[in-house]
Amino acid sequence: MSEDLADRLTVTLDLGGVTDKAGLMDRTARALALPDWFGRNWDALVDSLSDHTVWPEGAVEQGLLVVVRGWQPYAEARPDEWRTAQDVFAEAVDRTPALSVVLALGGSS
Repeated sequence: MSEDLADRLTVTLDLGGVTDKAGLMDRTARALALPDWFGRNWDALVDSLSDHTVWPEGAVEQGLLVVVRGWQPYAEARPDEWRTAQDVFAEAVDRTPALSVVLALGGSS
């Protein structure tokens, strides 16, 4: 089964240089322009990813594609946190058909 993601609004979540959960939450908040009240915890992240009302402009109509890049060093340094992050991304996608999260392979340059 293939899904056409070409028309979705694409947001790049660059995790290059991120070393911990706090950094991941900060990068995500910036990349998605989440509101100041974003709780910077796993539950808040899955809720925000699943909530169309906090998505970037245009994403509700087009759907949202989040491309995560530069994630490998973080995954190696914090494997338990990274597994949790992947679970959060998967749960948000399962809740929200208009959302896709993909992991970019290769270097961050």
